[in-house]
Amino acid sequence: MSDFEPKAIAQNLFNNLRVKGFDLGVGELLAALQAIDGGFGNDLTELESTLRLLWSHTAVEYGQFQLSWADAIARQAVEPKPKAFPKEVTKEPDDRQPSKPFTQTKPKEPDNPPPSSQLEPLPVRAPRNEFTPIESENMAFQTSFPLTRRYMAYAWRSLRQPVADGKQDVLDVATTVSKVANQGFFLSPVYKRRIVNRAHLVLLIDRKGSMSPFHRFAKDLVDSAQTESKIQTVDVYYFHNIPATSIYRDPFLTEPIALNEAIDAWDSDTKILIVSDAGAARGLRLMERIQSTIEFLLTIKQATNLIAWLNPMPQERWVGSSAKIIANVLPMLPMDRDGLCRAIEVLQGKVL
Repeated sequence: MSDFEPKAIAQNLFNNLRVKGFDLGVGELLAALQAIDGGFGNDLTELESTLRLLWSHTAVEYGQFQLSWADAIARQAVEPKPKAFPKEVTKEPDDRQPSKPFTQTKPKEPDNPPPSSQLEPLPVRAPRNEFTPIESENMAFQTSFPLTRRYMAYAWRSLRQPVADGKQDVLDVATTVSKVANQGFFLSPVYKRRIVNRAHLVLLIDRKGSMSPFHRFAKDLVDSAQTESKIQTVDVYYFHNIPATSIYRDPFLTEPIALNEAIDAWDSDTKILIVSDAGAARGLRLMERIQSTIEFLLTIKQATNLIAWLNPMPQERWVGSSAKIIANVLPMLPMDRDGLCRAIEVLQGKVL
């Protein structure tokens, strides 16, 4: 292919997958274009891997993805380029022949004009009707990430720190019966305080760069913890590649806060979950990043030992990168259902 245009290939592939019933909308297309702008898609192999990670998540979808990918590549290769029309050559009139009056004839319009190639606004979601071909076995796997927001909300329920610190309005049957037996008569029931979940969760989320394709996952993780769980306190901080001496309160990395100031609000019961690829997305192994990350982990371990790491890249991609070394310092788990459950177990104080 002479001219490599990753965004045009992504657009063609996106349209093909929607026709085949993939649950893709504008959000998925923007995530792919943002990943391309972030450096994922410098060649066909890297572009295919990035788009497959974003848009294909099951064996059935992978087979359809491969066919659509080949079609998108072929379409990009044969796409016609605008040609420059040659200048009209005018002949001098022959004196030996009488000149005829010039009449311009209007070209005949084709019966079936070709469809316009201009982009048109897309709906948020592909319409579901009898004209949209969908395979039945693919219906159970319509999800954008290995973890759905519903499952995140379910998993957060197991993150608890029960403390009898609520209202004193729960009847204590055992104590009441024991009191009646000792006194020989009944005066009043004995009440105890309600159990309240006093858990304190801190989310440290890597932003931008190689984490751009996973921004939607991180947002669902934050929203489900803050609004769909019973965790009393959820603090969210952001960083880029390495949590240095300052971290940020907002995902745009514009509101810094000193790391020591944030640590002052933590105690031994604070549960910290770090979300980052740790260099595994690009296969980088940078000693500076490894050393800075380990120093950061040793700093926060002075406040709490309840620390876990979620990595959005599969474990086989950790080999040869900074993630493989960092995983020896604390529990690092993949970003899937089993990984989230095991990470919460670590935050609960269980040893894997």
